[in-house]
Amino acid sequence: MRPTIATIRFGDIASNYQLACDFAPDSKSIAVIKANAYGHGMVELARILEPMVPVFAVAVMEEALQLRDAGIVKPILVLQGINQNSDAAEAVKSDFWLLLHNQQQVDRVIAATLSSPVRVWLKVDTGMHRLGFAPQALDRLCVDLHKSLNVQQELVLCTHLACADDRDNQMTREQVRVIRSCAAKYRLATSIANSAGIMYWPESHAEWNRPGYMLYGLCPTGSFTGDSNGLRPAMTMNSEVIAIRELKAGEGVGYGRDWVAKRASRIGTIAIGYGDGYPRHAPSGTPVLVNGERVPLTGRVSMDAISVDLTDLEKVEVGDPVELWGQNLSVNEVASFAGTIGYEILAGLTGRVPLNFRQ
Repeated sequence: MRPTIATIRFGDIASNYQLACDFAPDSKSIAVIKANAYGHGMVELARILEPMVPVFAVAVMEEALQLRDAGIVKPILVLQGINQNSDAAEAVKSDFWLLLHNQQQVDRVIAATLSSPVRVWLKVDTGMHRLGFAPQALDRLCVDLHKSLNVQQELVLCTHLACADDRDNQMTREQVRVIRSCAAKYRLATSIANSAGIMYWPESHAEWNRPGYMLYGLCPTGSFTGDSNGLRPAMTMNSEVIAIRELKAGEGVGYGRDWVAKRASRIGTIAIGYGDGYPRHAPSGTPVLVNGERVPLTGRVSMDAISVDLTDLEKVEVGDPVELWGQNLSVNEVASFAGTIGYEILAGLTGRVPLNFRQ
């Protein structure tokens, strides 16, 4: 069998969730497990976390239905709400909470024929300008929803922080001010803090928090140099050296010969590539751990393999272990070399990579 595998440690994820709760003990923390739990296995993770969490959150109805089909019974908040008329009835049937962000969604809920009222949150655009209602639209919305027999009366106002990962950006304080003003006016509960808000902006802690990236042990600022506040990376991506080549000075590696040896070099081939989700745009120099030692990526990332420079290691053999990211090399650091973010790498893992779940 191919040696490339992602090991997921459930104990670390549970520890990270508890850390999110400890940051904001007066809030309820919703576990955000969208995009296959950021590559960590949504269904398997939900089964482990279900005794700990009050609510799960996913992006779309399809993810919520997958959890129900797997036997998950806790409420599930659908962050992008509904897209067709039948979705409101499905939400009642399956105990989904709906985060509504446009008038069409509100109209669908109010007009639906439902056996019982549905739990509704309202997305408020406080400055991110992606999804949500303008604050001035809430007057009419709150009246319409409170009048509707299709809607439970415990409305929650929710917003998403645009710049919370930048600890010097005052946009976060302004967004918090706006949503809290709305909440006071309408006497409603709020959900404000994402992972960065939980960790760095205590004024964003509200009735409901939504930890996501931090559940998986990664710092939401992108830091990989000790700014983790006790987070424990839950995934380790491992592979092996599958070939070793001796190159003369002037010989190149991989497609396009983008990397050319400046000295006699020993090059190792690793069984992982962009077909697995390793970032294709990772440049030469991106760190990889071979036998626990840092070595640089050399040449272009291929679909099924990468190459690394082993010249400065004393002894390496085919079959030696490789860590692409994990406990000893942050995915945030790999992402920084590739010009992206750790979120994209984790969410972009393909089905070709088996997940090995451990406590």
